[in-house]
Amino acid sequence: MPEKSPKNPLVYLIGAGPGDPGLVTVRGRECLGLADVVIYDYLANDDLLRFARPGAELIYAGKVGGHHNREQWQINELLVEKALAGNVVARLKGGDPFVFGRGGEECEALVAAAIPFEIVPGVTAGIGATAYAGIPLTHRGITTSVAFVTGHEGHDKEVSQIDWEGLSLGSGTVVFYMGIKNLPQITANLMAHGRPPETPVALVRWGTRPEQEVLTGTLADIAERACQTGFKAPAITIVGEVVRLREKLRWFDNRPLFGKSILVTRAADQAGEFGAMLGALGARVVECPTIAIVHPETWDDLDGAIAHLDRFHWIVFTSVNAVRFFFERLAASGRDSRSLSGCRVCAVGPKTSAALAPFGIRPDLIPVDYKGEGVVEVFRSEAITGKRILFPKGDRARDVIPQGLAELGAEVTAPVAYRNVMPEALPSGVITDLEERRIDCATFTSSSTVENLAAIVGENRLIRLLEGVTVAAIGPITAGTCRELGLDVHVEPPKYTLAAMTDALVDHFSRKA
Repeated sequence: MPEKSPKNPLVYLIGAGPGDPGLVTVRGRECLGLADVVIYDYLANDDLLRFARPGAELIYAGKVGGHHNREQWQINELLVEKALAGNVVARLKGGDPFVFGRGGEECEALVAAAIPFEIVPGVTAGIGATAYAGIPLTHRGITTSVAFVTGHEGHDKEVSQIDWEGLSLGSGTVVFYMGIKNLPQITANLMAHGRPPETPVALVRWGTRPEQEVLTGTLADIAERACQTGFKAPAITIVGEVVRLREKLRWFDNRPLFGKSILVTRAADQAGEFGAMLGALGARVVECPTIAIVHPETWDDLDGAIAHLDRFHWIVFTSVNAVRFFFERLAASGRDSRSLSGCRVCAVGPKTSAALAPFGIRPDLIPVDYKGEGVVEVFRSEAITGKRILFPKGDRARDVIPQGLAELGAEVTAPVAYRNVMPEALPSGVITDLEERRIDCATFTSSSTVENLAAIVGENRLIRLLEGVTVAAIGPITAGTCRELGLDVHVEPPKYTLAAMTDALVDHFSRKA
């Protein structure tokens, strides 16, 4: 753990938003990165913890097994204790700290201890969850007012402090927080004080998350519907005519992959692009890196080839990783892309080609078929007899390219530029998701991804875990490896790209639906 620099005590109360980590404010992210201690809640998305600085102490203060891990007074004391110890503390709270977040109570404790603090507002669930459900809180011609109300008053209150008559007689939208347990009482009170039984109602659970659920009805029947469907907290309740706009304005939960949990097995530092594509279409992305890309055991072969780049006529790149490690070593040798001035370049596909662009290189050849056989085929139209070709490769690369080009008369040098290694274990929660059938699709982008997963969990267990799960594989080689391991392949895009894989998944689940 890096040594902590001396700082004055300070507490940031940060609104984490309703669930989607993208809704946290820029200031909220900044404050998380400044904190020595992060105390976070049940409703704060764990993904936000990645913005904490390395070495920061992370303390969970939410619920365990449905029960509070710490009572509010204990959280207040913890904030004071950590701040007085000379720490900068980030208190990460779901929604907004000052909207049913008990942030005011925490601030009072800090004031009593003479500890300075800063409030970083967040998107409260009454705004975020309703927007993601396609329900505007106000709408011209329908209503011009909105009220946020607790649906769970303290047990110490003998008489309700909620103005039921005021809420019931107006036409405004009413949003109840934490009211699922008391839903029968809430609806009964509204109707008893004059709100029409046919008034539309919507319940939004896990709003703004891929797990979002929406249940609609009326004041007269929503409680019964919630009971029949097993609708549970955490959720908000929206009452008002604006709920009728949902079917016209819904945008979040009608995306083609919404509600689908998709396992991404790419390396951790490369999963983001694919995950973003899937997430934008509504999928819940479960990152499960089964490979890690690392440097070779020795750089001698690659460095030797780089030292004599002027001897090569061609260089072939078949992956983004090959580009990355080759140019890292080129830079380490004190050179740059000008050293390739006498060398023509072949890139296996558009992603590899795009990886070359920052180095000012535009490939001379890109095969139609984005695999080793395609590379060999495209060189048949080139005069390469007697030509020297450099092929920086991964340690598990097939011999198709060096053998095929050698048969065409070329002299091929194929140094290992990177290795695919298997992680010791899978991320926590992945096996549980698989065991409890919470994964709809498993994606494999190379043979290594599926081979390593089988090695980690066992081949027979892998077949059992993926029973009933859609298996998607990029390219015939990866698909063949899946089948060799006893897996059925349901999705195999015609092009070997992540974009094509994403399109194929949309098509598959659309047809399945």
